[in-house]
Order: sequence, then structure tokens, then C-alpha cells
Amino acid sequence: MWEPSEAVRRNCRLTAYLAWLEAERDLRFDGYGALWRWSVENLEAFWQSLVDFFDVDFRRPPERVLPSPIMPGANFFPGSRLNYAEHALASESDHLALIYRREDGRRLELSWRQLRDRVARLRAGLRALGVGTGDRVVAYVPNDPQAVVGLLASASLGAIWSSCPPEFGVSSALDRFGQIEPKVLLAAERYRHGGKTFERREEVAAIAEGLPTLEASVLTSDPEVPMPGWLSWTDLTARFEPLAFEPLAFDHPLWILYSSGTTGLPKAIVHGHGGILVEHLKQLALHTDLGVGDRFFWYTTTGWMMWNYLVGGLLVGATIVLYEGSPSFPDLDALFSLAAEERITYFGVSAPFLMACRKQDLSPGARFDLANLRGIGSTGSPLTAEGFRWVYDRVKADVWLASVSGGTDICSCFFSACPLAPVRAGELQVPALATGVAAFDADGQPVVDEVGELVVTTPLPSMPLRFWNDDGDRRYRESYFEHFPGVWRHGDWIRLDGENRAVICGRSDATLNRGGVRMGTAEFYRVLDRLEEIVDAVVVESRSGGEGELWLFVVLTAEAELDRELEERIRHELASQLSPRHRPDAIRAVGEIPTTLSGKKLEVPLKRILAGTPVEEAVDPGTLRNPAALSDLIRAVEEGDSSTG
Repeated sequence: MWEPSEAVRRNCRLTAYLAWLEAERDLRFDGYGALWRWSVENLEAFWQSLVDFFDVDFRRPPERVLPSPIMPGANFFPGSRLNYAEHALASESDHLALIYRREDGRRLELSWRQLRDRVARLRAGLRALGVGTGDRVVAYVPNDPQAVVGLLASASLGAIWSSCPPEFGVSSALDRFGQIEPKVLLAAERYRHGGKTFERREEVAAIAEGLPTLEASVLTSDPEVPMPGWLSWTDLTARFEPLAFEPLAFDHPLWILYSSGTTGLPKAIVHGHGGILVEHLKQLALHTDLGVGDRFFWYTTTGWMMWNYLVGGLLVGATIVLYEGSPSFPDLDALFSLAAEERITYFGVSAPFLMACRKQDLSPGARFDLANLRGIGSTGSPLTAEGFRWVYDRVKADVWLASVSGGTDICSCFFSACPLAPVRAGELQVPALATGVAAFDADGQPVVDEVGELVVTTPLPSMPLRFWNDDGDRRYRESYFEHFPGVWRHGDWIRLDGENRAVICGRSDATLNRGGVRMGTAEFYRVLDRLEEIVDAVVVESRSGGEGELWLFVVLTAEAELDRELEERIRHELASQLSPRHRPDAIRAVGEIPTTLSGKKLEVPLKRILAGTPVEEAVDPGTLRNPAALSDLIRAVEEGDSSTG
């Protein structure tokens, strides 16, 4: 679909790094594949070259890069001292660091100098509240400048940051924040979404009440009606002190992210200052080719790892673009309008968003001036070949489109973008540097050209330091290293060929096993995406012993009807494209597919519900973007409002 032009090959940052390796290390590589193999086989040499190339400011130099690569427990750059926030705020210029847009048109921009001033003031306020190294600062906030300032001020002190969006219900927020015993809560009293303003004063009061370790609660605005016992943002940031940064160990905790929490208490995943710093320098500069002069956008909330990844754009000098609101208000063109108005150069969204635009037959390239747009990132789920073709047909013919795959667990990508590699429809572009990837069969043996478990055989510096309150790292080891000792099992099905061309085939815990024929759910969705009547879908195998039934839930276009003819066409396409054993036993039409707040389909919780698990035990509705959709789906099952065939 795309190949780098000669200008891209000559001017991208990955080429500059290759030239530096040749000049400084006498290393020459014939293309990305050779560089990747060297980086995987020579971890210490690669990571040392990376911190040298980016001139990482170690307040105290490390004793070594990586004493042992054995997982879990690989310890990068032991003995060193640094600070993530110091690198994120390295510039003191008057160039733009941040642009904030809200769906109602509100706009704010901050220069690097202004951003540093705001961080310095909040840092002084947090210090006055007694916040220091190791304390937790939590935030119940939308994707706005206060969130970015809060993260950087906390990190400058060595405090540990954690956030979630105000869409979360009280119990969902407490399930997360309650685990980590925070000292300070930052909270927004309202947020905008879908053309509406949502008041959250009652919710933030209940969250504060449910966190007995709090010593201060702060509203991130100046309320017209004060809340008793709460500080306002102006109160907290009134005092200025020169900006300073605490020198911290490479593995000092930076932030805590959470697993989806759709079933049970979410895992509290701890990442470190140094690991995130060097991993994001690698990903954002070398893989995504971002730097000074770029405007970097990703549609996200503060509860998804992509928000932390977006803030990482500051590390490479890019201007980050924040957006508060719905991606489909007033219509699905809203984000493309934003891209044109703010002259965004790298535009990140989810695969379901791009597929929704395709289903609505949108043509953003014809409606908007996207001359500045050179790259599009897609994540959250696999992007189908049809999604790729829509981007090149309807958005921009010469754009660099990268479908990437990673996770909250590493706050980064296993498969990433590459400005020196071609883009092929439906495929991930390249395995990331220093990331040894493979597909394993059930016996832990590598397989090629067939579906296997995605595993990582090399440690990454941004792998979790630990889970919070996980004595002896028991849950941590069970989550990633129980199946294949010493090898990270991620939980995705993947197909890899001999050249590391890759396609994600769905979550391995949502595998469809029909008569011994295993199939990833993503392969189902690729077939269904070709049917114009289907807007969205989720497929689930109900299993309470033996082989269960295969249930397919579809969202149809306004003109379509789930009659016998369409049902038979769906079954025929799935049987012919996949296997006869993967014809659905039941097909139901629903108004919307239930998803998490980050847009992931509820495959595993639905599987449990259909197998007989009570809904309240299978899923926390506070983690859902559209909890009513789950109720409607369950009602469709119970009422049998469509033929099962």
C-alpha cells in the first residue's frame, strides 16, 4: 500500500540513527531486518547505543546496561539515576509543547516555557501538601492540560502517578485507586462528551470519601460553588518555585496503569522512569519518526495507555495534541476536521474508528486539507485489509499507515511502525527493535506460517516492574510467564512468516475451538467486514463443558434487516472463508456492541455470561463505554428476537 520515498529514506530519524551507528560504532546494516536482528542478539550494545544517540541525561551513570537478560527480573541500567519529567521538559523555548481542543470548540495552547511554569507551580503545591518520593497522586480527569501537568509535576518529585477518566463510575475508580493508597486526588467536576456536559461533583466526592489515605483533594478547575474541604487548582498552583527534578533510580516507579478490569479487580501495573523513557524514545523517534516540528495526536482518554504514550511525544520535542470529547460528535468527521485545523502530522486512532468511517463511506481526504498529515497509527484491535484500503482510497493516497500491536502491560508496542519498511494491507509493519518475537505452539515450540501464541523472548525495559500489592510477584509471574518459563506470553494469537510479516488473529483467551479447529476472533471479523450490511460484530463461543455454541452478534446498517437470506449469506461466507465448523449456531442483531472505555470488545466476559456466569460476576459495568449495549445484547439472547437458523 505504501513504500518510503527517497526523501523519507534520506531524512527520517531511523536513517540518522543508522548513520550514527556507522560513524560511532562502525556498524553497517543492510535494511531494517538486519538492524532488528542485531538489536535482538546484542541487547546491551543496542540499549547503550540508544541512550548515547539520544544523549539520555544520567545524573549518575549505570554500572552496566543489562547484567542478565533472564525474565522475569531483568534489571536494566542498574545504579543509574535520572528523571522522566526532566527529559520531557528539556526544552525551555517559546515553541508549542501542547495544544488542547475540546469538542465544543474550546482551545488552549501552551509553549514549552508555559508548560514548565505550570509544572513548577503544581510541583510547589504538591510539595507543600507533603508529597514526596514514592507517594501516590491519582487523577480523575479528562484528557486536558491539567492531566499532563499533574503527571509531570508528580514525576518531577518522584511521586507515582495514576489516572482514569471521569466517565468511570465510582466503584471502578475505587477499584483502581483504592489498591494504591494515594495521598492526593486531583479531580474534574465536569467533562464534555457527545455534545453534553456531565457534572461529576457527587462522584468525585464519593471517590474522595472512599480513599481513606487521602491527605488532600483538589479540583482541577476553580469552581463557582466551592466544595468544602477541597482545594481549587488556583489555590494549589499559586506559589512559584524554580523547577527541579528528583534524581531517581532507573526502576523507580513512574506511573501505575491498570488491566481492563472487566472481570475482577484490575491488575495495578507499575512502570519505571527509566524503562518508559528509553522505550518511548525508541518507539516515538525511531519507529514513529517524531521530533521537533511534528504535531502528534492520538485519540484516547486518561485511562488508556495511549494517553501516557501520547504524553511521551514531549520526550522527542513534538507538540502533543489533546482532545476532550467524542470521536463521533457531531459526526465521524470530527477528528479529521481536527487534523486539518491543527495541522497534525501524525494521527493516531483505533482500528474500530477507522472501520466505522469506512462503513459510513466517508471521504475525509476530499472534505479536509490533510496536506500536513504524513502518518496514521492504528491500534486497539487488528485493522483489516479493507480498513487499509479505505485509508488509502479515502483519506490520503501517500500517507504512511501503521497498524501497531502492544499493550498496557508494556505501555508500548511489540510490533511497530517503521519509516524504512513497506506497508502491506492487513499486516503489522515490523517487530520493534530489541524485541524478540515468535509464535509458539502449545508445546512452546516456534511455528512459522501458522497461528501460534505471541511470545517475547527478550526483556524490554518497559516491562512491568511489578504489580502493586503482589507479594512475591505471584500474579505477575502467572500473568506472563506461567505457560512458557522465561518467555513472555502476551495472550494474542499471531501468524508470523519467515520474514516476520505478522497478522494478529485475536486474543488467545477468546479462541474459538470448533471440533479441534482453533480460530482467532480477528479472522471472523475480517470476513464479516466484507459484508456491507454489517457495521460491527462480536463472536463468542459459549462453553460450560464440551463444545459450546457459537454465537454471533451483529450491528446492521439502517437499511439492512437480519432476514433468512442475510443469515445464510453470513454463514456461507464464514464457512467458505474459515471452515464449515465455524458456521454460527445463533445470529442476533443488536443495536451496539458492548466495549470497554478503550474500545475493546467484551469477548471474554460475554463468553462467561453465555456459559452461565451471572452478569454482575462476569463484568464491571463501570468499565464499559456503553453498559446499556450489554443489557440489550443479553436481552436479545433471552428473548430470541432473531432467528437462530
